[in-house]
Amino acid sequence: MNDARVVDSRLARAFLPSPNQGERRGFARPDCIVLHYTGMATAKGALDLLRDPKSEVSSHYFIDEDGTIFQLVPESRRAWHAGVGIWKGERDLNSASIGIEIVNPGHDGGCPPFPEPQIEATVALCRDICARRSIAPQRVLAHSDIAPKRKRDPGERFPWDRLHRAGIGHWTPPAPIRDEALMAPGEEGPSVRALQAMLALYGYGIEMTGVNDAQTKTVVAAFQRHFRSERVDGIVDSSTVETLRRLLTTLAPA
Repeated sequence: MNDARVVDSRLARAFLPSPNQGERRGFARPDCIVLHYTGMATAKGALDLLRDPKSEVSSHYFIDEDGTIFQLVPESRRAWHAGVGIWKGERDLNSASIGIEIVNPGHDGGCPPFPEPQIEATVALCRDICARRSIAPQRVLAHSDIAPKRKRDPGERFPWDRLHRAGIGHWTPPAPIRDEALMAPGEEGPSVRALQAMLALYGYGIEMTGVNDAQTKTVVAAFQRHFRSERVDGIVDSSTVETLRRLLTTLAPA
């Protein structure tokens, strides 16, 4: 195991090694960042879990509520943070990404706001990694983006707009919410297939069924959680579709 205990980012206070790591598979270097919340009651409990060999989970970085950053796995190595997921057709996101765990109890803990020092640290760390690794804005992702069936983190209270104003991530002001649903549950047809194609083009893993089915609702909810967080219900409305169109229009070349 590579345990150099030398931080990759000058922003990390210390290297606290996790044994839960391995060789990257098929990627000479990481080309995306995946953001998580810890989803546990305490920072200590989360940090202990990420360094426990029995847990088989880890991340490259850990950001405490006061903004302190620790590195757990070298960026050159494959941390075990993403689990089963897909983005742009890639299924081994652990090999493709750098994982950042942000201390927050998450949905089970009432989704409290992320403290200002923590967000400042997240912005600074993401800017540092993106600059050093030439990571494109649209490749800064939520765990819920790559695994919408399993995950909700970092959640709808995470300030993606704030990160975008600081030059991190791809984002656009969401279209205003109106009350109409454009597609009924179970509806079939070209309009549903077009929506699924747009979501897949952006990067989401979604089957082209042509039916507004359960998986479509789940992916739409994940999209809303990241890009239209005022209302996360999985309902295909004009605000969701227009926001998705704006994002596709402003998407930088890969």
